[in-house]
Amino acid sequence: MGARRDRDRLTSYRAKRDFPVTGEPAGAPAKAGPGRRFVVQRHRARRLHYDFRLEVDGALASWAVPKGPTLDPGVRQLAVHVEDHPLEYADFEGVIPRGQYGGGDVIVWDRGTWQPADGADPVRAIGDGELHFDLRGEKLTGRFALVRTRDKGRGKEQWPLIHKHDEHASSGWDPEDLPRSVKTGRTNDEVAAAPEALWRSGVPAKEAELPLAAPAGSWEPPDDDELAALDELGKGGTWTVAGRRLKLTNLDKVLFPGTGGEPPVTKRDLIRYSASIAPFMLPYLAGRPVNAHRYPDGVDRPGFWHKEVPGHAPDWLTRWHNTDADPGETQCYAVLDSVPALVWMVNFGGVELHPWTSRLPTVHEPTWALIDIDPGPATGFGDVLELARPYRTALEHLGVAGMPKVTGQRGVQIWVPVAGGYTFDDTRARVEKVSRVVGRVLPDLVSWRWYKNERGGRARLDYTQNAINKTLVAPFSPRPAPCAPVSVPITWDELDDPDLRPDRWTVRTVLDRVRDAGDPLAPLIGRPQHLPAP
Repeated sequence: MGARRDRDRLTSYRAKRDFPVTGEPAGAPAKAGPGRRFVVQRHRARRLHYDFRLEVDGALASWAVPKGPTLDPGVRQLAVHVEDHPLEYADFEGVIPRGQYGGGDVIVWDRGTWQPADGADPVRAIGDGELHFDLRGEKLTGRFALVRTRDKGRGKEQWPLIHKHDEHASSGWDPEDLPRSVKTGRTNDEVAAAPEALWRSGVPAKEAELPLAAPAGSWEPPDDDELAALDELGKGGTWTVAGRRLKLTNLDKVLFPGTGGEPPVTKRDLIRYSASIAPFMLPYLAGRPVNAHRYPDGVDRPGFWHKEVPGHAPDWLTRWHNTDADPGETQCYAVLDSVPALVWMVNFGGVELHPWTSRLPTVHEPTWALIDIDPGPATGFGDVLELARPYRTALEHLGVAGMPKVTGQRGVQIWVPVAGGYTFDDTRARVEKVSRVVGRVLPDLVSWRWYKNERGGRARLDYTQNAINKTLVAPFSPRPAPCAPVSVPITWDELDDPDLRPDRWTVRTVLDRVRDAGDPLAPLIGRPQHLPAP
C-alpha cells in the first residue's frame, strides 16, 4: 500500500467505469491529508453487498462486505478488498444504470468518523495487511479490525471484518435489521423507484451531483432588486440571478411581434418572464433532457430545433450524455434544473422548451402518458374542446387521473402521470385504446391518417407522441406567435369556459393567472399512478 502514495490511487476505479453513463464521480486529483471519514453504502448490484469505505490519504480505501458489518464480536464477516474510490463517493446515494460496472441502487447506510488504533499509520497498516480502528457512526461504533487472509496473487484480497469485544459489542446484531439510509431515511427500494440524484464526472466534486428532483419551493423567482438590475442593463451585460452571473446579449431585440394594440415582446421581456415563471415551469423540466426550439432572430423568422449542448455553455449547466445515440445524433443534452439554467437557455434563443417525458436515469420509462389532440385545417377550437371532454369521462371510468392544458396555439393536450416501470410501448398502447374509443364517439371530427393532407382537414388523436425523445411543449413554455402566447394547464371544468382560447394567456398575463389559480397540473407531478391494462 505504501508504494501507492506515488501514483494515482483511482486508476483501477476509473478503468472500470464509463462515467457519462454511470453518473458516478471520476474523482478530483487526490490530496493527502488527515481526513478520517467513513461510509458504508448498501449496494444492490448483481448481488447485494455493503461497501465499507475509510478515508485514507486522499481517497476511500474500500472493501465489499457481502453480509454487511456487524457489532457481533462472534461473527467474522468476509470483506473483499476492492479499488479505492474518490472522496466525493462518500455521499453518493442513487442509481448506477444497469449494464454498467456496479449497476444498481445505492444508499448511504452508515457514516461517521474513524481513527486508527494506537496512532498507527493507516497506509502502512493496510499495506501490511492488518488494520485496527475505531468507528464513531450512527449505526457502527467501537473497535474493529480488518486482517488480510488471502493475498492478491491468489485472487481478490480477503480481509475478514471483525468487531472486538468492547462496550459497543452486541451479540446477534444484524445489519439487515436497519435497512434505511442515514442520509435520507429511505430504503434501497425507495431510492431505486425514485432516485434523487446522479453523479457526473469531469467537474469539480462540489458540482458532481446531478439533481433529479427538487423539493417544492426550492426554485425562488428573482427578487425586486434582481429584476431592477435586469431592467437597468443596456443592450447586454452581466446579470446575477440566484447566485449565478450570466452574460446576456441583445436584450432589446424583438422576439415576438405585437398585435391588436399589444406591444412586441423583447428578449429582455422573455428573460424576465422565464425567471419569474421558473417555480411553476422547472418542475416539468428538472431531471429531464430538453429539446429546444430556437428562434434567435425572432419568431417571425424560421426557427430550428437544437438539442446538443454547445461548447460555449457554462460549466455549471447540468448535462446528460446519451450513450444510446447513434453517430450523428445528439450526444449531450441540457438538463434545465435551476433559474439560471432556464435564463441561459432563453438567452441562447430557446423560445419553446420540450422536455422528455422520461426522467434520468431511466430514460426508457415514461413518467407521463400524453394525449395530443392535433387539429386539422378544418378543425375549429370548439371541435378541439368537443374532442377533449370525452377524455375526462373515459379517464374517470378507468380510475385514472389526468389534466388538460391548452397548447398556446390551436390545440389541447392531456397529461397523465404514470408510475415507474412502464415502457413507451405500454403508454402508447393505453393512450391509443382510449383515443380509439373517443374517435368512435365523434367519428366526423377524427381521422387516423398519418399525413395531414390525407385527413380531410380533420383532427388526429395522436397517441404516437408516447415514444422516447418525442416531446410536447412544456407547461408555461411560450409559443412562436405574436405576443408570445403560453401553453397553460387548465382544469377540466375550464373546458366549458366560453372565454377559453388556446392562446388566451401570454407571457404578460399568465403570471397573474398562476398567482390567482395556481397550476392545476402540479398535484399530478410524480404521482406513481398505475394504468389499467390496454
